[in-house]
Amino acid sequence: MKQKSMKAIIEGLLFASGDEGMTIKQISNIIEASEDQVQSAIAELKDDCRQDDRGLTIMQSHQVVHLTTKPEHSAYYKKMLDNPSPSRMSQAALETLAIITYKQPITKTEVEEIRGVSSDRPIKTLLARSLIEEAGRKDSPGRPILYRTSKEFLIYFGLTSLDELPEISDLTEDNLAEEADLFFEKIDIED
Repeated sequence: MKQKSMKAIIEGLLFASGDEGMTIKQISNIIEASEDQVQSAIAELKDDCRQDDRGLTIMQSHQVVHLTTKPEHSAYYKKMLDNPSPSRMSQAALETLAIITYKQPITKTEVEEIRGVSSDRPIKTLLARSLIEEAGRKDSPGRPILYRTSKEFLIYFGLTSLDELPEISDLTEDNLAEEADLFFEKIDIED
């Protein structure tokens, strides 16, 4: 394997490993190179990252190697964290949220029956954004998880209670996208 491609692969591995980083031995095993070759490639990567036009650097603590941001740019990262830009939700997440809002508590399977497609990812997104939460388990075979909107949902949409929600007709697979759009227009959000 050429040194240049080895460096690129190692850089990608370190990025993919996130906060955990990787040991020299792990990298060596994955790319099937000696630990000395890996150490050499990492040393070159460190030199590359010392350039002013690079935003990342390589840190090594004991035998664990991390790809991280440069400390001298920390003021910019702090600004980014202090002023998060509102990120848009997918149509699938909006549809799923509308269903949960009006049919709560509801199971994932029941959401999928209304949407007609898998809802794993939208539910994970809504949970990660704390717009929905688990509401116990349904007393049926398999005891599936029930979902409901959260307090954060009310705050996010400027509601004091679910009683303030606009009226909406029965949700079906055929009218779901239209009803979800109407719902979010009535609540006046930018998504």
